[in-house]
Amino acid sequence: MNPATDSWEQLLRTCSDCTACELHKTRTNCVFGTGNKNADLLFVGEAPGEQEDKTGTPFVGRAGQLLDQYLYAVDIPRDSVYIANILKCRPPKNRDPLPAEEDACIDYLRRQVRLIRPKIIVCLGRIAAMRLIKPDFRITKEHGIWFEKGNFLITAVYHPALLLRDPRKKEEMLLDMKQIKEKLDLLSEEFTQ
Repeated sequence: MNPATDSWEQLLRTCSDCTACELHKTRTNCVFGTGNKNADLLFVGEAPGEQEDKTGTPFVGRAGQLLDQYLYAVDIPRDSVYIANILKCRPPKNRDPLPAEEDACIDYLRRQVRLIRPKIIVCLGRIAAMRLIKPDFRITKEHGIWFEKGNFLITAVYHPALLLRDPRKKEEMLLDMKQIKEKLDLLSEEFTQ
């Protein structure tokens, strides 16, 4: 299949049938992505968790509910964004993705990005940032910093699951989310002028 002629239906079907790594053997569902397919804002996590594997939808567990609260707090409707992960299948016991698993799966995300054409990509957590921004990304030092990659502005924030374990970082997350909202509004203004 030619990625240049992808349709959402073809890409979802190909992803759902994928056997490129061992994770397909233990998945309940392929967790492809959800949201507005014309979104200006794309959130990318590392991999589905248990609830996501059960439902086939990313960020629906406790971490997803916390992400929803942040989106609401900064007035970004969840249905206006697209949310995906690097991996489309859950690693056993929610372990970190292996580099070979990321390599096997990253093309699905690239193809989603080509279809969506967002203005902003936000990495949710260190692992997504290390894959999409730079391999030595330091989330505690570099969250909220903007990078230009191709046609996209890209930044990283703390993964909501981390905030559940370390609530002291919640205020920093709110500041980062406010900055994302400001950048999104600014880009929308430039686009309409």
